Amino acid sequence: MTSPGGSNKPLSSTVLRELVSDLAGKIDRLEQEVEQLRLDNSNLRLDNQALKDEIARLKNLPPRPPFKPSGMDKATQPRPAGPGRRPGRGAKRDRVTREVTIRAEVPAGSRFKGYKTVVRRDLVIVAEVVRYKRERWLTPQGQTIIAPLPEGIAGGYGPGVRRFCLALHTQGQVTTERLTDLLNGIGLSISKREVVRLLTTDLEPFAQEDHAILEAGLASSPYITVDDTGARHARRPGVTTQIGGERFCVFRTSRSKSRLNFLSLLRGGCEDYVVNAAALDYLRRQPVEAAVIARLTTLQGHVFRSQMDWLEHVARCSINIFDRPLLQLLNEAATWGALRHHGLMETTVVVSDDAGQFRVAQHALCWVHAERHLQKLMPASPKQAQAVELVRETIWCFYRGLKLWKQSPSPGAEALFRRQFNRIFGQRTGYKELDELLARLARRKNELLRVLERPEIPLHTNASENDLRACVIKRKISGGTMSADGRVARDVMLGLSKTCRKLGLSFFTYLGDRLGLNTGQPRIPPLADLVIQAA
Repeated sequence: MTSPGGSNKPLSSTVLRELVSDLAGKIDRLEQEVEQLRLDNSNLRLDNQALKDEIARLKNLPPRPPFKPSGMDKATQPRPAGPGRRPGRGAKRDRVTREVTIRAEVPAGSRFKGYKTVVRRDLVIVAEVVRYKRERWLTPQGQTIIAPLPEGIAGGYGPGVRRFCLALHTQGQVTTERLTDLLNGIGLSISKREVVRLLTTDLEPFAQEDHAILEAGLASSPYITVDDTGARHARRPGVTTQIGGERFCVFRTSRSKSRLNFLSLLRGGCEDYVVNAAALDYLRRQPVEAAVIARLTTLQGHVFRSQMDWLEHVARCSINIFDRPLLQLLNEAATWGALRHHGLMETTVVVSDDAGQFRVAQHALCWVHAERHLQKLMPASPKQAQAVELVRETIWCFYRGLKLWKQSPSPGAEALFRRQFNRIFGQRTGYKELDELLARLARRKNELLRVLERPEIPLHTNASENDLRACVIKRKISGGTMSADGRVARDVMLGLSKTCRKLGLSFFTYLGDRLGLNTGQPRIPPLADLVIQAA
């Protein structure tokens, strides 16, 4: 090697060692600067996201998550074996409502060769305003008799208008203002107040069917997936909870997102409290003193029809009902006892995204949400980034294996999956935050591997997130609700719409059937019966 100045004189070994030492020192300094720049970049990203969240909070908008959705589930889907195209919605059958035969002018001696069929699809929407002139008669006795209206006519608007409003507002996410303009543009004179009345009043039959769907789903479905999202009611923040399965879906909006609130929703509108073996077992798993459980055991077998009756008996057992944390646990236990008393949630698995309020009964953890924690890590060096990517690839391979085993479960593979799980989540990479996350997920082994015991349950809660998307869109478009009727109408109709979709029914046809418009067509059975039959 020649000297750095360009001279042809070779360098001595001492100079070479000094040069190599200087270059190594420069490389170390550059690596330290790069790591510091990576760390500064990560901090700036966090600060930028915090500022965006603060702006969203001041504008009353939900903060945007600082990570992208996980692609683990789609990336591990098995590819189709051969070429093919799944038929779209246009491939559904057409029900011909009218048939027209068109004659052709042909010369004499021509032979008839059949028909060339062309199907034309059209939509006819017209406003029909009918004036009923009811005869009035005065009897010789002085009594006035007025001719009765035809059956099914009540109020100034018919069931067809109500069906149109419910379908567009629920399934089409059309606001009441635009729905009013649309109806007036068609030629139907109507006010926004009347549109709101059509959407929110006289919904008791729909609410009863929605309640029956929840009971049928909890009693017959082997699992439920749950999730929640923010909601506003009467200008106050709340939460909308989704409870669904493969064949049903319901929504419930309330003020709280506690575990007691979730158990109350599962109870399905009942107000009873029951102390039984299930309630006592629930308490034994909670941080409750044994003396309190012993006092409560004296009430075993009792059914309390109201909260006041329940609190009176608890106070008689010398239990401090003003201890809010203790009372919360007692209420949870008695509510869980009521669920088991009604035959609900006996073997049902609850699949959730690891939110604390959903950890009841047999709980399973969503793999997509578990893997999503790895995306939140912000490595400060290439070595740490490489460790994160290697762990993610390993988890994706393990998840793909679980999906394939779930399609055709084979006995004896459970032990192999558990050993692989221990190797993946028991490894230590030297990256502190990553190792802590792996250790935390390793402690949730039973919930992550619940599918090995119950192959019929899903590995994720994507179905709940897809169902909740309708609530999020409605919140963005229409804001919140003000009246109790509006809140119930939103939850009930969205739940019925999603249930019809999962059962393969047309929501528009379902509305027509329940409003008495599908004359001459077979009746749609109660959706709760269809949920049970599907199970």
